[in-house]
This record gives sequence, C-alpha cells and structure tokens, in this order.
Amino acid sequence: MAPGGFFGRALIVEISGRGATSSPLELDDRVLRAYLGGVGLGTWLMHRLAPPGVDPLAPEAPLAFVFSSLVGTPLTTSAKFAVVAKSPLTGLLTDALASSQFAIAGKLTGHDALVLRGRADELSVLLIDGDGARLEPAPELAGMSADQAEKTARAQCGRGWRTAAIGPAGERGVRYATVSHDGRHAGRGGLGAVLGAKNIKAVLVRAATKVAVADQTAVLAAARDLRKRSFGPATAKYRELGTLANLLAFNAVSTLPTRNFTAATFEAAPRLAAEELHEMRTVARNSCASCTIGCEHIYSRKGGGSQRMEYENVFALGPLCGVSEPDDVFAASAKCDELGLDTISAGGTIAWAMECAERGLIDAPWLRFGDGAALLRALDAIGARTPGLGELLAQGSRRAASVVGQGSIDFAPQVKGLELPGYEPRTLQSMALGLAVNARGADHNRSGAYEADLSGELDRLDGGAAHVAAAIGTEDRAAVMDSMILCKFLRGVFTDPFTDWAALLASVTGWDIDAEELHTAARRIVRAKRAFNLREGATAADDTLPPRMLETPLELSSGRQATLTAERLNTMIAGYYAARGLDPSGRVVHQDLADLLIDVL
Repeated sequence: MAPGGFFGRALIVEISGRGATSSPLELDDRVLRAYLGGVGLGTWLMHRLAPPGVDPLAPEAPLAFVFSSLVGTPLTTSAKFAVVAKSPLTGLLTDALASSQFAIAGKLTGHDALVLRGRADELSVLLIDGDGARLEPAPELAGMSADQAEKTARAQCGRGWRTAAIGPAGERGVRYATVSHDGRHAGRGGLGAVLGAKNIKAVLVRAATKVAVADQTAVLAAARDLRKRSFGPATAKYRELGTLANLLAFNAVSTLPTRNFTAATFEAAPRLAAEELHEMRTVARNSCASCTIGCEHIYSRKGGGSQRMEYENVFALGPLCGVSEPDDVFAASAKCDELGLDTISAGGTIAWAMECAERGLIDAPWLRFGDGAALLRALDAIGARTPGLGELLAQGSRRAASVVGQGSIDFAPQVKGLELPGYEPRTLQSMALGLAVNARGADHNRSGAYEADLSGELDRLDGGAAHVAAAIGTEDRAAVMDSMILCKFLRGVFTDPFTDWAALLASVTGWDIDAEELHTAARRIVRAKRAFNLREGATAADDTLPPRMLETPLELSSGRQATLTAERLNTMIAGYYAARGLDPSGRVVHQDLADLLIDVL
C-alpha cells in the first residue's frame, strides 16, 4: 500500500508511429521515502530509465512529468510539478519546476509520474487519464505558440483537460525551448526541445481519481497555519513588487550582470525597476494555482497589451544586453513566451553574440549592446532557426562559441552549457561556488547561495570555508523543497525548515519522518544528480566558471575590487567535495552507489 499522498506508481508511455501504449512502473515505499517526489523522484527515474549516453533528442530518451505527495492538498504553493530529462543544452540532467492546474490533474490521473519515450510519426498531442494514454495527430497546431496550442487543444478535447505545450522553438529543436502551461513555464535546459523531438506538441491530462492523505485533520491545520504565515513579512516584497524588486537592490550592491558580465551595475536600471514601473504600468497581480502569495505582477505595454515580468527575464533581456527601454524588454519577453524560449538562455546567448559582433568575431554589424530592435530581430532568428545566425544562436552560448572559436568561449556566460542567471559571481562568492558545482549548471534555484552572500553574515567578496557551508546548506534546502514540492518564496516563513517540512510530510504520508531523515534525503538527491552526470561523462573540469569571472576583477564604487581567482574557487570546490563525501576528483565513491540508487543497480 502506497503512503498517503502517493499512488506508488509511475506511468511509462511508449510513443510509436501513430499510437501510444502505457504500463505502470511500481514505486515502492523505499524509493518514495528516499527521494520524496518531484525533482528527487525524477532523478531516480532518469537513473532507472535513461540509457547511459543517450542523445537527449533521441526517441529513447525519457522525459518525465513528476509530482509529489503534497500536490492536491490545500497546502499553499503545492500545485507544482517537475519536468525532468537529459538536457539537449548541457548533455546532463536537467529539471524545471512550474505551477499550474496541470500538476493537480496530472497527478490525479492516478500516477506519481508520467514518463514519455519514443516518437510520433507526425506532430501530435498525447492525452492521459485514468484509462491510460492515447495519441492524436495534431498537424493543425504546428507553429502555434504554446498558449494558442493549449487553448486549441482544450477546445477540441473538451472540459476537464489540462495542458502542457511547446511553442515553435520546441518544434524546431532550439536547445533552450520551454514547456508551457497556464501561462507558466518549465523553462531551463531545453525540455521543450525534448518534447518536440518526440513530435509531441502538447500533453493533456485529466483527473480520474483522488488520493488520500494520512491525517486529513493535521493537513488542514498545517494548511491554515502556512496560509497565515504566507501573508507575513517574509513574502511581502513578492506581493508588493514581485521578483522585479531585486533589480535596484542588486544594482546597488554591484551584482547586476550588465553587457555580458563586463560590468555589475547598469546605469539605466531605474528605468526597468519595479518601483518605477509599478506606479505607471501595473495593471494586475496574479497567483499561481493554489498559491496565496501572489508574486506575479502584470504590466501594461505601450500601444496595448500586457506582460508578466520577473527579475530574471528583465535582467537577461535588459541589462545583460544593455537594453534600457522598458517596452523593448517587455516585447522581448513576450516574444520569448510566444516562441517558447527560456529568457535567461536567450538573453545570455544574445549578449554573448552582441559582444562577438562588436569584436568582429561574427558577421552581424547590426547586433549591438543597447539596441532593442536588434534584440527582437535576434529572437526571431533563433525561434525560426534561420540559416546563419539563428541556427548558431539556437545552440546556446557554449555550442555557439565552439563554432565561432577565436577565444569566444572565454566570455560565453555559461556553466556546463547553461547560461548564467542574474547574479554576478565575483561579488557573490558563495553563489559563485553554487553556480560552479550545481548539477544543472549555472543555476540560482537549485543553489540559492546568494541568500548567504546578501545576509551580511559573510564577506561576499572573499570566499572561503564559511561560503562552502552556506552553499551546501542552500543546495540541501532546495533539494527538499523541489522534491516535496513547495515554492522557494515560502522559504523564509519556516523557522526550523527541516523540522517543519518533516511535520508536513508526516501529516500527508503517515511516515514517521524527522529533520535528520530529511537532511539525509537532501544529501542523497544532490549526490544522485551528480552521479547521473558523472555517468554521462561529466568531470571535475566542468565544475568551474567562465574565464572572464576568474581572470578579470571588477572595480566597485565602494573602492573595493571584486576578485575571484581560479585558486580561490578551486579551494572552495575541494572543500565542497570533501563535505559532500566525494573523492578529490568530485566523484561519488563506488561503495555509496548501491545505497544511493535503490533498485537501479
């Protein structure tokens, strides 16, 4: 019997020709308890189901939609799911989280995960409910945005279906294409390209059953308490201004990456700041499914229309590309949504190309920092994979740099192939370590060590042992939150996170679980991600930052110089390996693998 909140099975869907078959994969309590659900369970499934060395875009490469025990409960922010696969951008494990009604309906098909393999003969939609899976040809959806495809598919299939879809970029195999649903995006790592390679335009799910929790009274009490705390000061900035509130704050402390990381402040930041836009442009505030925080802020666009804006898309399409006109940034963000592109990788790749063009390394004299029209033109070229520049930039900055050569890899803003988010590593040195060692690549959600850097408790310009401990702590907390799954914006409301999370899990699952067991699960999940990447050919040499970060100091307005040397970073990495129980080359020691990978080896 499965624990509360779980069904104890995944659905394996085999797509072939014009049809699909499905079969259950039993998930026993040991696996569920060891990996918790969400990203953790998705990691276990990739070890179990992804053939070693598989091409991420091959038919046999699995893509998993993974749920958790909390999905469908009244706990705020619990309507989330993980999409997990081998990334076509990095060649390593990737996962992306999103919130929507798709999470609830997907789980209530009666499964803890939906795993897709194979390829359809023509563009199709995949429908999954209590009767299993079926494939329907959908050539009429070709070229549609994810939003258009979602609306069209739901209109054709009827009420009750929830949809995750890809845009034109996913159909065309852009390596950082997204999977989208209800206006939200599982954005990083190219999961939309994986779905597109299977010739699947959309996955539709329909609830068919219910799932019981172990202690309904305790869950309802916890939900009331968490809801109350979610209205407190820990989430105030997200309610009032959204994540865009970070822009001016980061600019003030010289950690806002600008013009492809050649600077850490942007002179035009106030024009793009939430504080400025809020007064003039805010038209609505919205929430994800089952969320009481309401961090989503929607702004009006000149000439009509509106656009949801977050810190990361404004950073990547604004300061990183030197673009200061708000309507250009709004239009670029809307175009990424329409095409189905990860805004961070799109902005990072274009910023790299702008620097290449200004150095004369690529033939695109029109592509210049600060030119909003050029930014939009480049996005169109990427989405269409036009011959030449569009095809080049659709590969991401690392692959593009390998084509261009001429030292351009030194300033490609990526780690392991994934473009850097909006945090300057030289001025946030706990974060620098987190970006370098994270399994997904340059990532701020799986390793939010910037929290420690900005806490005032560390010297953020002088990385050392305390920064190692901080990076590990944030990585462990993220592993649990991403597996349970809860929104990171709740992290500040928990006074004793692991103890509080254990109590939530106990009420839902019935497990006699405590904080120490959750700490162990976090370490297991982090190490299992690393073990997958090592299996796929990753080495310690991949745990690094671009040469620009390690060779070029930043002069700060305070008079200090932000310097992150390779020696300092490598010392922190060695400390990280030791604390994680890895060998000096960063590998999981062999005798640990059998315990780590339950029922896999």
